[in-house]
Amino acid sequence: MLTTIKRIPMTYPTMWVRQNLTLGAGLLLALSVSSCTETKTKNIPAPTPVTPVVNEEARDYGQYTNLVWSDDFNSNTLDQTKWTYELGGGGWGNNELQSYTNTPENVFLDGSHLVIRARQQAGSNVYTSGRLITKGKQSFQFGRIDVRAKVPKGKGVWPAIWMLGADIDQNNWPVCGEIDIMELRGSKPREMLSTMHFGNSTATHQYKGTTKQLTADLSDEFHVFTVVRSRNLMRFFLDGQEYYRFTNADVGSFSYPFNNPFFVILNVAVGGNFDGNPDGSAVFPQQMEVDYVRYFQYQ
Repeated sequence: MLTTIKRIPMTYPTMWVRQNLTLGAGLLLALSVSSCTETKTKNIPAPTPVTPVVNEEARDYGQYTNLVWSDDFNSNTLDQTKWTYELGGGGWGNNELQSYTNTPENVFLDGSHLVIRARQQAGSNVYTSGRLITKGKQSFQFGRIDVRAKVPKGKGVWPAIWMLGADIDQNNWPVCGEIDIMELRGSKPREMLSTMHFGNSTATHQYKGTTKQLTADLSDEFHVFTVVRSRNLMRFFLDGQEYYRFTNADVGSFSYPFNNPFFVILNVAVGGNFDGNPDGSAVFPQQMEVDYVRYFQYQ
């Protein structure tokens, strides 16, 4: 901050000033220094404390041991303090065929698992399924999210475990960011995709990720799908083994939304751009079983 030093008016006779030039200059300097020091002391703002966001530092997978939030689905009723049914059809931007409902034919708990079931209406190409979100009830920032699930397969079947930016109502997709922890083309059950979507507008939509090749069908058994989020870094794991990293450098000149809070989505879509429409080879119903969703932080 710049400080203006006020000078003392010269009211003394000129001759007296000349005779006492040295003394006057010293006095003026002393007064000036004193005034400057006091003014700077008054105007230096107190330092603003910098509080790091909880768990923003990257740690090893096994260090995330503090269970902050979870749903183990050990009942017969969906906990609607944690989840919301997202309803409706209309293709969801991908020309999908299903309509999402909140009926027990599509979403139910069997006492130990959440079941999201995609069904085909008899004698037609009409499909229903389920989609659950934590939006407005729980958002997640830095830490580790584990989802243990068994996914379906078959042409046109599209299970997904993913996240969207919690600010989506203020910053529309893809500005809010999208994290696809796991999605599967049902016709290729040995290829698991993890993809990030971002951009500064819908017109500048970008995406980047990886396809993990598997030695067996992902649908054969339960697996733990994990994302560990730290500042400017996301790490992806399958059954505790890391297979992909995504950093702020991966978005190039675009905004990096992935340090913000996100909410979780679980769904099974049918048809659309991702894997095409069912061709009769997949026998419906097809379902995703979720054993648990758990959110950990380190101590």
